[in-house]
Amino acid sequence: MKLFMIAAPASGSGKTMITCGMLKLLKEKGVAAFKCGPDYIDPMFHRKVLGVDSENLDTYLQTPEQIAAILSGHEEAYGLIEGVMGLYDGLGGIKEEGSSYHLAKMFHIPILLVLDARGMGRTMISILKGICAEDRMHLISGIILNRTSKSFYELMKPLIEEEVGIPVCGYLPVLPNLKIESRHLGLQLPDEIQLLQLQLDRLAEEMRDRINFLPYAKEPVLGKIIATKNSTGGKPLTLAVARDEAFCFYYKQNLKELEQKSIKPVEFSPLHDSSLPKCDGLLLGGGYPELYAKALSENRAMCDSIQSAIERGLPSMAECGGFMYLHRFLRDMDGTEYPLVGAIDGTVFNTGKLCRFGYVELFDRNNRFGTVKGHEFHYYDSTNNGEDAVAKKPVGKRTWPCMHIAENHIWGFPHLYYPSCPELVDYFVEQMEQYHEKFVSLF
Repeated sequence: MKLFMIAAPASGSGKTMITCGMLKLLKEKGVAAFKCGPDYIDPMFHRKVLGVDSENLDTYLQTPEQIAAILSGHEEAYGLIEGVMGLYDGLGGIKEEGSSYHLAKMFHIPILLVLDARGMGRTMISILKGICAEDRMHLISGIILNRTSKSFYELMKPLIEEEVGIPVCGYLPVLPNLKIESRHLGLQLPDEIQLLQLQLDRLAEEMRDRINFLPYAKEPVLGKIIATKNSTGGKPLTLAVARDEAFCFYYKQNLKELEQKSIKPVEFSPLHDSSLPKCDGLLLGGGYPELYAKALSENRAMCDSIQSAIERGLPSMAECGGFMYLHRFLRDMDGTEYPLVGAIDGTVFNTGKLCRFGYVELFDRNNRFGTVKGHEFHYYDSTNNGEDAVAKKPVGKRTWPCMHIAENHIWGFPHLYYPSCPELVDYFVEQMEQYHEKFVSLF
């Protein structure tokens, strides 16, 4: 697979729009999409709207061997990585680890740098010189000027190439009716998806003859890959996985990690179904329960089914939106309270601002499993966040109590990355095995 990365000096430069257009153009040739960092939304957009397989690559959450295994598992002709934030912005905004450049450097991935050129002249040369001066491995292979006219592009291209020493491989004019960045991933309506697909068709045509990007794609240097050992255990255990409009945030590698332990995922909808499927465990991922609070609350049959199963001892994991769903009440921005599952005696409420954001390391106070890495991004908070673990920021000294952890459950706001802590998966699978022996095998 020939690979390249789309990066930029900062968020809002247009790398998402250009990535989407390139994926559209490459789809017929065979392309896989990747998102640098922990964000769920871009990979979902790639899969759902573009129909392109997509997953996360994250040098903080994943080891080099895990990333190499993901890349080597793809047989598409091309792979396109969308960077995160500014090219060099990593942990805490001050470290290289976790940045787009860190990933590119790790596997010698060529970078196409998108510069928002609107409102700039020669200043863009100074910006590009500064960015390229930090590129000690000379990975920046091409420059794309976004939001500029054809005439100004033709004027600046030779100047940039002469003074910066990097080829300028194309440009994109201002496209006022195309706003790919402002999408919302609660996309379900066929008409909404179809409209986006029509916009992407137009975007691809705008880019087709303006940006020459294919010559820059190269095979990554993957090094030695350590194969993951699959479980050869007994009969498969069944994991009920919530997936619908309200619950849609899952790392592909998390589910793969469980499947390698003979766990069979079975999807169900807390919005539309009336009861849990027969299962040995429950996984409630993140998503948008606050947007569907009324419908989730009115589906009392499902709420009662989940509550009864948890009371019976069904092992469960719940993250962010799934954690919110387990509360007794959800209070929206208007102050309306909706009763939900009730497994957690507390209320989740909108704080009106980003509550906790960024990478975390979680330490289980009772040492049931090792340190697990994850991240948080939510505007809601809880009156009962739990105190069974300690969350620590990877940069700085900030810590706080969090999580509800017991023999049969792991619940909290953090999105966990399971491959960062195999002991966590082993612990949960063991609880599922015990539950299966005690209850499911009796019927």
